[in-house]
Amino acid sequence: MNLKDSKRIVVKIGTSTLTHSTGRIKIRRMENLVKVISDLKNSGKEILLVTSGAIGVGVGKLKLDGRPSDMPSKQACAAIGQCELMYMYDGYFSEYEHIVAQVLLTRDVIANDGLKRNVVNTLNRLLEYDTIPIINENDTVSCEEIDMGGTFGENDTLSAIVSVLVNADLLIILTDIDGLYDKDPRLNNDAKLLPLVTKIDDELLACAGCAGSDLGTGGMQTKLHAAKIALDAGVETIIINGDRPENLYDLFDGKEIGTHFSIDEA
Repeated sequence: MNLKDSKRIVVKIGTSTLTHSTGRIKIRRMENLVKVISDLKNSGKEILLVTSGAIGVGVGKLKLDGRPSDMPSKQACAAIGQCELMYMYDGYFSEYEHIVAQVLLTRDVIANDGLKRNVVNTLNRLLEYDTIPIINENDTVSCEEIDMGGTFGENDTLSAIVSVLVNADLLIILTDIDGLYDKDPRLNNDAKLLPLVTKIDDELLACAGCAGSDLGTGGMQTKLHAAKIALDAGVETIIINGDRPENLYDLFDGKEIGTHFSIDEA
């Protein structure tokens, strides 16, 4: 598939891309990201955002020393942080005359056919209204969404599920690394970026580390699992560095960037 022709796109933004280690928003990063996404939308693309960062932002706003370990505190931070996130998204996108909509999801909703159908109908109608749906886990009401045992995986899995639900052309996962490497680039200077992946197997999963950031919960393994979910449904996936939002321009200009999980060449 020619990525330039992708029309319906799900963009997943990780906690490490969106916030400092303090949990506070990276204001310049967020402003640039919103500007680029708004520009892409102006070109005719349909954009859905799956955003992380609610707990991290809540931690920052409460000026806590770090991410809390007990469930009520995590849920309280999520409730506070989600308000702040949407307030900022709404303010920034409004500058470019784009309307945003908040959608909070949990696993039980996706697992229920009737509720899932409602989600699909709502997302499709929001796109028909030319809005930008901003989707996150509903951490405040669901304990299992925060525990890694039942989580969507720092929203990586959620972004893949959303891309399947809306029949997206492309899933873009923005993270704090350039893509998938053959070994951990933080520990190995000779690590090589894998520009194209056509098969996700146990050997490939072994290449991925499992640790996420202090304020986030995901890692490269969850991103590979997300890519597999998307690929199995025919949705191609890109993992690129979100530190430079302009990378999205490069991607649609046809430049080789990040790791492309493709079904065309499988």
